[in-house]
Amino acid sequence: MATVELPLSSGQLVDGAPASTTIFGKDGGAVVRRSILPGGVRVLTEAMPGQRSASIGFWVGVGSRDEALGQHGATHFLEHLLFKGTQRRTALEIASAFDEVGGESNAATAKESTCYYARVLDTDLPMAIDVIADMITSAVLDPDELEQERDVILEEIAMDGDDPTDVAHEHFVAAVLGEHPLGRPIGGTPEAIRAVPRDSVWEHYRRYYRPEELVITAAGGLEHEAVCSLVLEALQGAGWDLGSEAAPVARRSSAPAAITGQPGLTVVRRQVEQANVIMGCPSITATDPRRYVMSVLNAVLGGGMSSRLFQEIREKRGLVYSTYSFASAYADAGYFGIYGGCAPAKVPQVLALMAAELEKLAEHGITDEELRKAVGQLSGGIVLALEDTGSRMSRLGRAELVSGEFQDIEETLAQIGAVTAAEVQDLARVLATAPRTTTVVGPFEETETFGLSPES
Repeated sequence: MATVELPLSSGQLVDGAPASTTIFGKDGGAVVRRSILPGGVRVLTEAMPGQRSASIGFWVGVGSRDEALGQHGATHFLEHLLFKGTQRRTALEIASAFDEVGGESNAATAKESTCYYARVLDTDLPMAIDVIADMITSAVLDPDELEQERDVILEEIAMDGDDPTDVAHEHFVAAVLGEHPLGRPIGGTPEAIRAVPRDSVWEHYRRYYRPEELVITAAGGLEHEAVCSLVLEALQGAGWDLGSEAAPVARRSSAPAAITGQPGLTVVRRQVEQANVIMGCPSITATDPRRYVMSVLNAVLGGGMSSRLFQEIREKRGLVYSTYSFASAYADAGYFGIYGGCAPAKVPQVLALMAAELEKLAEHGITDEELRKAVGQLSGGIVLALEDTGSRMSRLGRAELVSGEFQDIEETLAQIGAVTAAEVQDLARVLATAPRTTTVVGPFEETETFGLSPES
């Protein structure tokens, strides 16, 4: 069995230790196990023989889309603040704990989850679990530190605002997804960050950082039972009540949301030397069966130097330095896009060529040779990425939070290998005929049309 469902059942103990279930025996020699601890805490591990390091991640299934009015930006704010001190440790002590063993620690806020993670020697895994658990359970959100970090986040937003590529992507996503919460920027806006009070950030923290929301994943040189015991000890020592039989929170609904975006053209004026252009449309969700088809489509259209976009727009015509296609998928919504960076005068030509390549794919499909190369490209990338403990740790987190299924490498490769040229063409037709959103960032007036019709 290569794909295993991950149920949401209540926690249990067997002889004082967490009961574990092997969800897949061996995945390339690595043993994957999953436990649900008392209180609904989920622990997934992948023991990799011969590894002297381990990666650990503490996941909370909350992202920027979950922020209530008046809390926009709070999720990313918390990511910063949890490194600023707990009841037991100062910010310096948190940083020093990893520095003095040559480890790495960081965090990432996304639209649907937040992860605090570290990579250390296997012998230092108990320290990493203790420190991150302390951050998760016992952050103080000191008012002075919060105000200082508010300025740091505003600088981060300003830095992103100086990158026209980031600006293009943010405006494109906002236009495609419209009023859907996924359309909001992860870090919040400067206005939201300046306005959000400590009480709102604290309320957000107390609402979501709870046992039933917590998922812990680890990969590398480790033992599952030892990780579970360390997690239990750390969380109970912090005062979390793990005595209940509470089940983990339900996963997000995968029913596709109604997307009321903004088809047509959005022009963002920036005095830059290179224009950044994106065109695209709403697309499939994270659990859509066509996600493997989308991967192959992207590989053929814009996934590398041999892709159609790169060959046609850069190699044959020299109009851009960078061009690619991309797709992002979430629980109930997603989007597809094509990007190009070019001289301002070349925007009309680049936009026309980007649209033409998508339409050719929809009309004529792909060749057997393109399908073969795309499958090889994707398969090689997946296998090489999973040689890293951090990638395997992240794979477990996504499986638990997003799909509720664990799929081994061989099954993933089989799914990609089973994609047909007809399926790619069918999906290309859906994308090519969807209402199209175009975003252009550059030294233009907002009334500029670039020769596009109003519905383009």
